[in-house]
Amino acid sequence: MAGTRFDLEPSIKALLRDLGVSVPRVLGRAELPSDLFARRPIELSVAEYYRFWSALDAEAVAAGRTDIAVELGNAISAEMFSPPMFAALCSPNLATAATRLAAHKPLVGPLRIDVDTDHDGRLTIALRWPTAEEPPPLLAAGELVFWVALARIGTRESIHPTAVTAPASVRPNAALRSFLGTRPTTSETTSLTFTALDANRPFLTENDQMWQVFAPDLRRRLFDLQAAASVADRVRAALLETLPGGDPSISGVTSELAVSPRTLQRRLRDEGTTFQTVLADTRQNLARHYLRQRDVRTSEIAYLLGYADTNSFYRAFKSWTGTTPEAARLELAST
Repeated sequence: MAGTRFDLEPSIKALLRDLGVSVPRVLGRAELPSDLFARRPIELSVAEYYRFWSALDAEAVAAGRTDIAVELGNAISAEMFSPPMFAALCSPNLATAATRLAAHKPLVGPLRIDVDTDHDGRLTIALRWPTAEEPPPLLAAGELVFWVALARIGTRESIHPTAVTAPASVRPNAALRSFLGTRPTTSETTSLTFTALDANRPFLTENDQMWQVFAPDLRRRLFDLQAAASVADRVRAALLETLPGGDPSISGVTSELAVSPRTLQRRLRDEGTTFQTVLADTRQNLARHYLRQRDVRTSEIAYLLGYADTNSFYRAFKSWTGTTPEAARLELAST
């Protein structure tokens, strides 16, 4: 990941309204600005992005809607403009679309896509999230649904993956199993596998001329995203990788970024911050995110934040907030 902020497609606002979901209520639950969709670009941190999808899930459940992932999939259409998706639909087939989206996915979310074709031509699309924690269940399920919807929109055929894997937090109900055509098996990886026939089935939406128009702009946006990442952004991104492994040290980060500790400290000073400040801010933001997850114990949060013991986490959290993790969890649960 080049940075720690990612685009949220403006078209999702129209999609939610089409589904009768209250956008203001979702933003309120996620503690995001009420004018978020009036901003351009709509950029969220990983924690904010995850909060948005968790809030959408909670809002749907509160309204008695348990099939929101499938509803989102059924509502996706070629007419919903999104440059990366439009570029995918301009592709000759699903295999090419997957490769193009893998290159440009950072433009629309905190996700890396690995595309693999085996010796029999079967296509596997694996989705890698930027942190060690599992993504919100709706986000993972929504990505699975998206790929199936994309294949169907492009080919106008009722395509089903032959195999699907998903984190344990994704509990496939009857509607999701029916949409996917198979029951996901539990795995740390979110992935779909398609037959060689379906991977290479022609997209009726193929338009190479439009792809030639969109490709330079997508490359420019991706370059701008990478170039715009500050040194502090890159440190935060590296910490998301090193903290769950128990390494909060500057040496762990400099190893990820391929710079010396002295150079990193100097560049951070030029931006008006320090490594310890970025580390503390990253830990505090992650702590609040983890505390929203009722099944993550305080001792586990301490481990995920790279603390040697729970007491060290308690002391740090008290210095940040003036309260304890348990009190903060109760407060966050009531909002």
